[in-house]
Amino acid sequence: MVRILSDADVDVLLDLEGLLPVVEEAFVKQGRGEVERPDRPHFPVGVGLESDDPLGTGLTMPAYIHGEECYATKLASVHPDNPDRGLATVNAQIAVTDARTGQARAYMDGTRVTGARTGCIGGLAARDLAGDPLTVGVIGAGTQARWGVRAIATGSSVESVRIHSPSDSRERCASDLAGRGLPAKAVDSPTEAVTGADVVLTATPSEQPVFPGNALEPDALVVAVGAYNGAMRELDAETIERAEAVLADVPEEVIRTGDLRESGLEVGDLVPFADVFEGRFSRPNGIVVLCSVGSAVLDAATATHLVERAEREEVGTTVDIE
Repeated sequence: MVRILSDADVDVLLDLEGLLPVVEEAFVKQGRGEVERPDRPHFPVGVGLESDDPLGTGLTMPAYIHGEECYATKLASVHPDNPDRGLATVNAQIAVTDARTGQARAYMDGTRVTGARTGCIGGLAARDLAGDPLTVGVIGAGTQARWGVRAIATGSSVESVRIHSPSDSRERCASDLAGRGLPAKAVDSPTEAVTGADVVLTATPSEQPVFPGNALEPDALVVAVGAYNGAMRELDAETIERAEAVLADVPEEVIRTGDLRESGLEVGDLVPFADVFEGRFSRPNGIVVLCSVGSAVLDAATATHLVERAEREEVGTTVDIE
């Protein structure tokens, strides 16, 4: 029997306060090399449907954490025009497989999982690398931005949130977060969002820098979660030049993104984010940047956590697929 978890089921099971330590432990395991995380292929999709240009990107993301009962494979997609369709930019499904037998254990909607585990990156960074209470500046107004703010507010006290996006989505994002009790408001420019912010979160599919680095406060924490390949870029050269330290969730992949590809930095110059939790990194005075490309290890940890909870609480639907 295989357990099927819909988006509504995942919503019932997800608890950011409980998920933060799950994601933290996944980073620790990844940093110690106690994981299997094959290369993540990504490829253009939608070519020939409307034109010769792709409509989005497909990604396949498998991972296993040593000692866990399950491994997971996420099938994700990034479609930048989806907000105009009233849809999330990032969508996903996750297959969870028994690590002992190779039999299917669960299938779940992975869109909410992706948002929550990515949000926890910002939540953990703000908790361990920023002060309290926080002023948060956000560039981007989609699903990832909302989860990021929620996770930051779960791990830290948030005094205000300023959100900018080129479209009216910034108003909808601010309204949604305000409806959850967060002090969020939309602002008209990237500079207005970033100026005075203790934490700057960028969550966009941009190929150009999304805010001016000279607007950052001298001790700001920047968490950039949008760029995952060489064509994508959220941070300008000044942001990287001003940084006292640049952290990365997956250094060997982050160094190839548009944010860092032309920075002059090498992979050895980047601090693995896991070092924060292992006590090997102390925050210096000055700007600190964390770049994230996302890791299937976080999906595997989150999915396993949700499946185990679903089995205990009998959430979801079980089906026989044989």
